[in-house]
Amino acid sequence: MNRDLRSIAAIALLAGCAALAAEEKGVYLFCFFRDNGQDGLYLCWSPDGYRWTELTPPGKTFLKPEVGGKLMRDPCIVRGPDGTFHMVWTTGWNKPPVAGYARSKDLRSWSSQTELPVMAGEPEARNVWAPELFYNRSAKTWLLFWSTTIPGRFTETALSGDNEYNHRIYCTTTTDFGSYTPTRLFYDGGFNVIDATILQARGSFHLIVKDETKRPLKKHLRIATSLDAAGPYGPAGPSFTLDWVEGPSALRIGDEYFVYFDHYAKPQYYGAVKSRDLKQWEDVSARMSFPAGMRHGTALRIPGSVARKLGAGLEARK
Repeated sequence: MNRDLRSIAAIALLAGCAALAAEEKGVYLFCFFRDNGQDGLYLCWSPDGYRWTELTPPGKTFLKPEVGGKLMRDPCIVRGPDGTFHMVWTTGWNKPPVAGYARSKDLRSWSSQTELPVMAGEPEARNVWAPELFYNRSAKTWLLFWSTTIPGRFTETALSGDNEYNHRIYCTTTTDFGSYTPTRLFYDGGFNVIDATILQARGSFHLIVKDETKRPLKKHLRIATSLDAAGPYGPAGPSFTLDWVEGPSALRIGDEYFVYFDHYAKPQYYGAVKSRDLKQWEDVSARMSFPAGMRHGTALRIPGSVARKLGAGLEARK
């Protein structure tokens, strides 16, 4: 082979390796809702965690709500070990206190939607808000957790929130999304709490929650830590965000950890903080770009093959 042909072959090999690396690394996806969640599932993608471009076709959504209160708020999508995407969401503000569930291989075609009656054992339960999934690899089980108010419980914080809501985090586990363990209290940090999500990082599991206390004003994000995804989690640390934020979603990008949030007071905007050690945090909201009207959901990384079918490009990663 002459020198020119060897050069061409080397360039082709490098290009192929770059394409393969981009394919393997994939892109970042964010599932979210708009307005009150009545329209269903929206998606956007990013090559770097900062610039987010909408994927949802104009005037459409990827999935319309059909169960519970017929809303699709707070969508949480997690990819399982077999490549299947599992999604749970808030189906309504109050009763029936159920979570929505559906699954997909490609994020386009979805299974039938199912109501998960996770608070069936508590007839006084007012709601099921912001359900989240986390795959516990050591136990080979799915952890499903959410926030609920049960009147008469945790009276020490009964008047601390809005409209007599006084939440704690509850959970159940499953291996097949067909049968579930009995619902149990998952996290009680001694305060009114919603919007929990788990970040596995630095050898521990970090439960990021919104302190829902309004009197005195908190409405910010805090972190509790455990050596086991299933808990128990220790006391929550101090706030690492400004007030009036909710809907945290955590994502590792390189050697940094991002926590995205919905700043829902005026001015409403989507923002984020980032950290290398989960102790010192930098607000990078001014560097973020999100679709208009975006409300909270979940960020995750998806394979390049799935991204391309959704219309998300990989060229920015090459």
